[in-house]
Amino acid sequence: MEVPRHVAIILDGNGRWAKSKGMPRNYGHVKGAANVETICRAADSLGIKYLTVYLFSTENWKRNQEEVHALMKLFHSYTRTAIRQARENNMKCRVLGDPSGLDEELQKNLRELVESSKDNTGLNFQLAINYGSRDEIVRGMRRLVRDAREGKIGDVSEITEEVISSYLDTAEIPDPDLLIRTCGEQRLSNFLMWQLSYAELYFTEVPWPAFSKKDLEAAIEAYNKRTRRFGGLKSGEEG
Repeated sequence: MEVPRHVAIILDGNGRWAKSKGMPRNYGHVKGAANVETICRAADSLGIKYLTVYLFSTENWKRNQEEVHALMKLFHSYTRTAIRQARENNMKCRVLGDPSGLDEELQKNLRELVESSKDNTGLNFQLAINYGSRDEIVRGMRRLVRDAREGKIGDVSEITEEVISSYLDTAEIPDPDLLIRTCGEQRLSNFLMWQLSYAELYFTEVPWPAFSKKDLEAAIEAYNKRTRRFGGLKSGEEG
């Protein structure tokens, strides 16, 4: 079975899962955060090289402020735990998104997570936090324009897809092969829109806190049943 090199996941359904258990939404977020480590271990054991999870979007600030405050408190705790987990599991962690919109302590935790894991050689784990694809592209194009004004880009003809990709948060990361979204929703929600251009999309009814290694394997099995086409040719087919 072919294992996708890079899997991206939209972690959806924490609140609905908690409600189904008669618990408050924050209980679902706590259980969902705990499940991230479980799936990291599962991804690593299956041979996935890159795993990217969508933790908090630029649009999530519009949620009920009590819930947002609870999420930020959870992220403080989670990032401290992630530093230990990265060390124990040899994970290299990166952050996608705009950390400047987060409080100073959380920014500090994220910097420590990235710095302390930069030489690890196991699973490449990306956390998308305060991330939005449109925001990412705007930020990247602002940097590109600044570089052009400073003469680092000679002519507009030098601006290629590869150049644009180099200005995105995922500059050093291969594009996802497979996107998984949990809990039945079937949309991208402003997540990696440039990078997902050729990814296979897999939607499952399973809410994120209940998503298991078995569910990840089911997604990979579905991925293997797809006919991959590039430029009109099936993957591996000669012209």
